[in-house]
Amino acid sequence: MTDSRSSGHSPEAEITHKRVLNIAIPIVLSNATVPLLGAVDTGVVGQMGQAVPIGAVGVGAIFLSAIYWMFGFLRMGTTGLVSQALGAGRSGEVAALLTRALLIAGLGGVAVILLQMPLFWAAFQISPASPEVEALARDYMQIRVYSAPAAIAVYGLTGWLIAQERTRAVFALQIWMNGLNILLDLWFVLGLGWGVEGVAIATFLAEWSGALMGLWLCRAGFSNAAWRDWARVFDRVALRHMMAVNSDILLRSLMLQAIFLSFLLTGAGFGDTTLAANQVLLQFLNITAHGLDGFAFAVEAMVGQYFGAGLKRHMRRAALLATIWGVVVSVLMALGFALFGGMIIDTMTTAEDVRAGARAFLPYLVLCPVVGLASWMLDGVFIGATATRDMRNMMAISLAVYLASVALLVPSLGNHGLWISMLVSFVIRAVTLAARYPSLEARAEANRPAAMAG
Repeated sequence: MTDSRSSGHSPEAEITHKRVLNIAIPIVLSNATVPLLGAVDTGVVGQMGQAVPIGAVGVGAIFLSAIYWMFGFLRMGTTGLVSQALGAGRSGEVAALLTRALLIAGLGGVAVILLQMPLFWAAFQISPASPEVEALARDYMQIRVYSAPAAIAVYGLTGWLIAQERTRAVFALQIWMNGLNILLDLWFVLGLGWGVEGVAIATFLAEWSGALMGLWLCRAGFSNAAWRDWARVFDRVALRHMMAVNSDILLRSLMLQAIFLSFLLTGAGFGDTTLAANQVLLQFLNITAHGLDGFAFAVEAMVGQYFGAGLKRHMRRAALLATIWGVVVSVLMALGFALFGGMIIDTMTTAEDVRAGARAFLPYLVLCPVVGLASWMLDGVFIGATATRDMRNMMAISLAVYLASVALLVPSLGNHGLWISMLVSFVIRAVTLAARYPSLEARAEANRPAAMAG
């Protein structure tokens, strides 16, 4: 079955700084709304004057976020597959991929709902809370879990939009969801006095409204009859490829989380003060990731399109141009952390021992944006090219080197050795992915005849 050329950027579209920024800036702005929502959730229940509701919302939100995070592969995998289909001019496949992503989200969301009891039990076994906090957290989670299909669907819808460089639509979607959530928080909790349940209901409604808005933003996909061409949607080869891509990304993400979990557990062995200092400094790393995400997403979309079209030189230029802007932002972040890091630490904690501990290790966070940039950008390149097996394998190498570095450095250097090991993991991931990059260009060249024939 052949496809007509998709709408949007043609494979030969000019690669400019403006195009990169048009993709990246809305993502950076939308990411900035994420911590604001968490702050409002905490703030409104904080007005109840009790510690238990604050803890319950925090614990419940973390547990559900961890469960939904398992489906984060849907965002990355959808972006890579759709951008390649766009580059190859396969508009029918673009529409079919939207349906496949929504089906996976629906099945995944229903599975979470059906398995909520053992999932919640396991969560509280791993991280026990007081009986009062656990009871309220369960109330919160038992309401919010019914928006699981919607929350997971937003991953797929967002990936579909990013692939087409429609990041302004992604920004509008995030503003709508988070803005509605905040307004409903204020109404339900402060106005109606619904407490923790009010926060959960607000999020439930915001997530379902976000999924509906996402479907409307993706309505162009439903104008192509291929979205309901079930023989195409359930094509065995396409499904097998999509599942392979998604499972590789999931395994890669689990290994990345293993690094952070090992970091936290190892840091806990140095005492409560060092553990708290590390937790404060990890927020700097979170800021770095959110700030550079926009440029990594730009790489995903453009590299995917040019990889699908078989245009390796365009692919290389797209990666280079986005990385130039990534360098600018990472250097600015490093300077900001160096100049204002102490002030940021002081606003995050009033404990003098934690402040002193965080300042002692702040230089590693100054290095993080610069040292980690290449790994973030190369992740974008490999996601766009759906070279997910390489991503998985190189992450396995990075994890192994990180663990070896921890075993070697921590006994003699303590927490300094732990932070050095984290930086080493960034470098190894970048070096190993860079070593695999030439194979991507060779594969892109091989795609060219097929793309031209499409």
